Amino acid sequence: MATIGGFFKGVWRGLDGLRRVLHLLLLLLFFGFVVAALRGTIPRLPQKAALVIHPQGKIVEQLASDPIQRAFSEASGRGENQTLLWDLTDTISAAATDKRVLALVLELDDLQGAGQPTLEEVAVALRRFRATGKKVIAQASSYSQAQYYLAAQADEVYLDPFGMVLIEGYERYRMYFKGALDKLSVDMHLFRVGQYKSAAETYVRTDMSPADREETLSYLGGLWNGYQASVGKARGMAPELLSRYANGFVAAVKQAQGDAADVALKAGLVTALKSAPDVEQRVIELVGEDKDAHSFNAISQSDYLRVIKAERRIHKDGDRRVGVIVASGEILDGDQPPGTVGGQSTARLVRDARLNDDIRAVVLRIDSPGGSVLASEQIYREVVALKASGKPVVVSMGNLAASGGYYIAAPADEIFASATTLTGSIGIFAALPTVDRSLGRLGVTVDGVGTTALSGTMRLDRPLDPLLATYLQTTIDRGYEQFLGHVSAGRGKTRDEIHAIAQGRVWIGSDAQRIGLVDTLGTYEDAVKAAAVRAKLGEDYRVERVEPSMTWVQQLALQLRVQVARIAGSVLGGPLGRVDILLSHLSPLEAEVARVQRLSTPNHAYAYCFCTVE
Repeated sequence: MATIGGFFKGVWRGLDGLRRVLHLLLLLLFFGFVVAALRGTIPRLPQKAALVIHPQGKIVEQLASDPIQRAFSEASGRGENQTLLWDLTDTISAAATDKRVLALVLELDDLQGAGQPTLEEVAVALRRFRATGKKVIAQASSYSQAQYYLAAQADEVYLDPFGMVLIEGYERYRMYFKGALDKLSVDMHLFRVGQYKSAAETYVRTDMSPADREETLSYLGGLWNGYQASVGKARGMAPELLSRYANGFVAAVKQAQGDAADVALKAGLVTALKSAPDVEQRVIELVGEDKDAHSFNAISQSDYLRVIKAERRIHKDGDRRVGVIVASGEILDGDQPPGTVGGQSTARLVRDARLNDDIRAVVLRIDSPGGSVLASEQIYREVVALKASGKPVVVSMGNLAASGGYYIAAPADEIFASATTLTGSIGIFAALPTVDRSLGRLGVTVDGVGTTALSGTMRLDRPLDPLLATYLQTTIDRGYEQFLGHVSAGRGKTRDEIHAIAQGRVWIGSDAQRIGLVDTLGTYEDAVKAAAVRAKLGEDYRVERVEPSMTWVQQLALQLRVQVARIAGSVLGGPLGRVDILLSHLSPLEAEVARVQRLSTPNHAYAYCFCTVE
């Protein structure tokens, strides 16, 4: 009996020891996974390589999508639907002085678009790369207008023999809903200040107003002239040739019996017609062959960015910094996620920069159509406080810094913009629908009593009360005067001088500089240098992005979620890909519905510009 008991005790001790070993192995595996998630591996950079720039989706100032959604996109093989502008420019700038990078390859098939000022930021980096004597090679199966803007900056532009270069110019068409609202018996009441404040006209008209048509033609013409000038200079051709190409495109393709690629070649838009394998051979001539990959020696933009970030961490950074705050997207109340501008969350970032002794100057990078007046005012107050603290404040405008976007820019020491930035739109509006007639058609009526003259005036199921109309127009008038006051104080002009160029009118950057709404035409980098000069930092400073901080636990959780999403995506693949495609199609509709709901808040005013350009 003792022998049997000893046997089972031995077995138990063995199993318990095995359990402990397995438990230890699982812990080691988990922590190894955590370390890998947080650190990742540093890619290998060949001694002679071509940097491959392959932007996917739209080039943006700030990534707006959730990290999990981006991981699903990558895992399903579709790639990200956004590319961060600063990743592109940082990578290209670093490669220009890196002896290991001998050439740059632009693969542009998956670029879906970007505003002209955004494209110009990348173009400036490409021109600096070329200035070192290194080659830039562009390739695509076909080029859209945005894709060709970047391709034109290359030394050699290659187009697939079955492709085309489609340059259409700029347009702004909107849907007008008054006819539909009339059929539904919905009354939309618009309160605004400014002859050109056309943001909500889409709900109260069936067509474009003369004032909206006038200003739109003005800034679209400026954008088109800017495109022709930049591309023409890059390709060494007269700018007007691009207009001739666009206007005569269909006739030329018909004459060429459908060979659109040959039309582009004869127009001088491309260097040669080459397939992807032919372009690979050309790059092999420049940087050598990677025999394992059966292609040229290459490093991707994302891998190269990880390499240079790792190398930069080795070097000691200076304590004196220029802080950069990105305000990208609609301006909304409260705390908002990346890709939108929160009245409280963005104001908090400005305050953090003011209280950080290492930050000696701030660049506020704005790419926003505006939004809530309340949120804009909250950010404005913090910018004023930052400036009053003695720290220089410089604004750098991206594609769009209009209405509320200009509101928060007004107090800056200096405002930079691209020649093709859309800005201004100094005006305020409110829109309010009432649905009493719609309900009446269904046989529904509303009746009751209240205790004061204001009782029930905010209800949307009753006709618009004259008291509410008076209140809204009065507050809109006051808000406009406050807007004028902020701009006149920041620009050093009188109220009447600002009113003459305000009234909701949208101005292109070059015109905005002429009338005094913008100080200097230049890039983001120009704005950073100007901020450093104002703070007397010399050359010994670094740029720090002021962003919401995350604890190490939050960072770990985020990284683990992304890793799990990638693993799940690689296993499930197709279904996740279809979900991601569905989300991408639904998100614009969801955003539009949310915007209409915000604009219909009875007691809220908006400084918003519906001036997006395609």
